[in-house]
Amino acid sequence: MEKLDGEGMNIVEHNIGKLKELFPEVFSEGKINFEQLKELLGEYLVEDEDHYNFKWYGKRKAGRLAQTPSLGTLRPCKEESVYWDTTQNLFIEGENLEVLKLLQKSYHRQVKMIYIDPPYNTGNDFVYKDNFKDGINHYLEMTGQLDSKGKKMGTNSSTAGRYHTNWLNMMYPRLKLARNLLRDDGVIIISIDDNESENLKKISDEIFGEDNFIGCVMWNSTKSVTNTAIISVGHTYNLVYARRRDYFKVNRHHFRLPEDGDGFSNPDNDPKGPWKADPFQVGGWRPNQQYEIINPNNGKVYFPNDGCSWKNDHSRFKELMEEGRIIFGLTGDGGPQRKRYLSEAENRGKVSKTWWDDLGTTTSGTQSVKDLFEGKSVFSNPKPIDLISRFIELGDHTNKGIVLDFFSGSSTTGHSVYQLNVNKGAIRKLLLVQLPENIDENDQDNLQAIEFCKQKKIPLKISEISKERLRRAAKKIQLENPDYKGDLGFKVFKLDSSNIKRWEADFNTLEQDLLNAIENIKQDRTNEDILFELLLKQGLKLTVQIETLTIKGKTVYSIGLGALVVCLEEDISMDVVNGIGALKEELEPEIMRVVFKDDCFRDDVVKTNALQTLKRYGIDDIKSF
Repeated sequence: MEKLDGEGMNIVEHNIGKLKELFPEVFSEGKINFEQLKELLGEYLVEDEDHYNFKWYGKRKAGRLAQTPSLGTLRPCKEESVYWDTTQNLFIEGENLEVLKLLQKSYHRQVKMIYIDPPYNTGNDFVYKDNFKDGINHYLEMTGQLDSKGKKMGTNSSTAGRYHTNWLNMMYPRLKLARNLLRDDGVIIISIDDNESENLKKISDEIFGEDNFIGCVMWNSTKSVTNTAIISVGHTYNLVYARRRDYFKVNRHHFRLPEDGDGFSNPDNDPKGPWKADPFQVGGWRPNQQYEIINPNNGKVYFPNDGCSWKNDHSRFKELMEEGRIIFGLTGDGGPQRKRYLSEAENRGKVSKTWWDDLGTTTSGTQSVKDLFEGKSVFSNPKPIDLISRFIELGDHTNKGIVLDFFSGSSTTGHSVYQLNVNKGAIRKLLLVQLPENIDENDQDNLQAIEFCKQKKIPLKISEISKERLRRAAKKIQLENPDYKGDLGFKVFKLDSSNIKRWEADFNTLEQDLLNAIENIKQDRTNEDILFELLLKQGLKLTVQIETLTIKGKTVYSIGLGALVVCLEEDISMDVVNGIGALKEELEPEIMRVVFKDDCFRDDVVKTNALQTLKRYGIDDIKSF
């Protein structure tokens, strides 16, 4: 019986496996022959340093952080969740680098759209730690925020030698892990300000590929003017990358905004409905699209301008004339134009521009949160809902994809998905990650947030207010839409160390360590804690269907209609084993994997017979935890 360990997905082994699929001939006795790999890569191999690349201190170490397996797990927290039994939405509380590692197997290439609004490098501390075992001090020391005696040295000031380096070391491993989660038609959008926009573009080009850069949307984030500034900054950059840009080259209509009907009308009562007049001339000279067009109302002859062509060839032009789709200006005395109907535009969508000044600002974002929290300003400058909603509509044409935000903050992304699902009849799913960051009680900007937490008797943490916003947004939406039956819930999971004890013996406590090793599951963990760690290790989503069964008095979990069966009880008898075998015959899954708790069987005889019995039922994949 194979035993499962407490580590998450090994990304290095996964990458080596993919390389082996592509180039099996470069492997010998499990090792890579790099000389042979160089020959296969030919002219694409970089032989020297005389080429463009982007380097900074700690880059290599930051990259390795993304490859080290996770030693943590995600523990379910039903009491803080909403509609636990039915929701497909997730709110994960924990350090996002570690959480992204834990999601690698279950959500590999499953996410349709990622939106993040990471901490801007404004001279404040970075609270994101990158060593789950050693705690935040390790990260602060690595990024130069602690002195040699372990004392805070203040903020990440722009006068510090590693001002940009610290921020890059925080972002680099997270973006590398995020890319693994995107589908082939996936999109990531990252908000940033002037301080790190250039550096973010460089590392994003490296991680996602500069050929996959779609554009930079400039959002007019504030309409007010800062009179004390040399130039009043009123914009935010939003970098847009595709997992595979060539997908959108073929499917351009999958990256469009909804057509709002602006400019469409029906002055001639066309039975096909409202229309808009488009130019019938395009740039570029094409010989089969060079012909004369005579205005039937005044006999005037038109040709394309120099270096231009008509939009269609002559045969198609005649068809359009017969269909009444060619007009000659609104008065009938102008050059040819082509009718574009609103129904067509709605199917095709509207091309986005890079300058967005028709949406809410940070002021309206703050007001929408205050409306939910009895007038209290519990978040500083949250993004407005209509901005994130537009990003989501651009990034997910399916209306049913997973939307990930691993810097969830004020939960604007979650609120936007709720609202879009109601307004557009979509069924998108949320995956939010937020660090349980303490609210600084010495910061005057946090007074209202602190007052709210104390009033509601909840911990002084940003994640607590983030969850509360989702609950309040859902209640408001349900009140305004009483007939809505969509998903307004979320499952809460919290990052913790693995449920499995690791062997870390100390010479001075060796005897007790040996006794503790007899029971390899930590004492404060429940069977559901173990179950969800199993799901992550088996590559199953945290929202997969789980059926709880009772077989001969023992609890058995059937996941994915019998694809995985888990029994974590003690004192397992042959009656229970036979019951699991009967479950295989009843559910008839193509393959069934069975997992037991280590040393769960009544005795060694039952354990030996259990393996043989399950194999007779056609169950060969049996593991212990």
